Amino acid sequence: MSSSRRSQPLSLMFLLGMGMASERINCPRRCSCQYLEVNCTGQQLQEFPVAIPLDTRQLILAANNVSYLPAVELSFLADLVYLDCRKNLLGDDLDFTFIGMAKLVYLDLSFNNLTQVTFKTFSHLLRLVVLKISDNPNLVAIEKDAFTNNTWLRHLDVSRTGLTFLDTSTVRYLPHLRFLGLSNNLWHCNCSFLDFIAWMTESSVHFPDADNITCYTPEGLRALKMPAVEAQLRFSCLTQLYKQDYIFLCLIGFCIFFAGTVAAWLAGICAVIYEVHTSKGEEEEEEEED
Repeated sequence: MSSSRRSQPLSLMFLLGMGMASERINCPRRCSCQYLEVNCTGQQLQEFPVAIPLDTRQLILAANNVSYLPAVELSFLADLVYLDCRKNLLGDDLDFTFIGMAKLVYLDLSFNNLTQVTFKTFSHLLRLVVLKISDNPNLVAIEKDAFTNNTWLRHLDVSRTGLTFLDTSTVRYLPHLRFLGLSNNLWHCNCSFLDFIAWMTESSVHFPDADNITCYTPEGLRALKMPAVEAQLRFSCLTQLYKQDYIFLCLIGFCIFFAGTVAAWLAGICAVIYEVHTSKGEEEEEEEED
């Protein structure tokens, strides 16, 4: 009896172990799975894979043809900390896609077709440390408050995109930011971008591939390294007048001229009225004397 009783817990543990093993063996089709990791690299997947184990910590979907990430399916992977979606066809609207992934630390969306980043895109990723959105040639806009909630962000790469402008407040208030990739973009180095260039000079953030962080427009500054043009741009912004400035000055001048003319006309009328009134008074006094 005693040996039978001892064997019962062992049998139960064996069955539980088999259950856990079978759960781990459950793996999406055409993917390979290890403990807490699912790797679907280069499998020509057209859609997000199904039957991903719910305890997955690391999901790699690199080099496929996935064009859509389902927010509901992703939200089931509540323990996911690493998501690699580089070299896919993701694009257009990713707002609220990562709403249920509060533990995500690493996100790679490089080599896709992203067009914009808004506050709603990554605002729920409160623990995000590494974000790679480089090599998205159609990415032309990042809202200035896009990373407001990503205060733990340390590594941000927006290199080789269609960006021409980036508001300083987008990155200035990220307290842990140490790495910012900006190379090979179409930066428009005008007076509106001067504040960002000045921040680059003063910041302790590391800018890799700094030799390729250059101005694309205007023509006179093309191919010049961005921090180096600060003095030149500051001088031109403080001294150079643009077309709208001349228009404004002409309007001001016209208003001053018109106001002066009206004032002189009114003063003349008042003087004439006063003269007429004075002369009439003198004539009435002369008539009374006669």
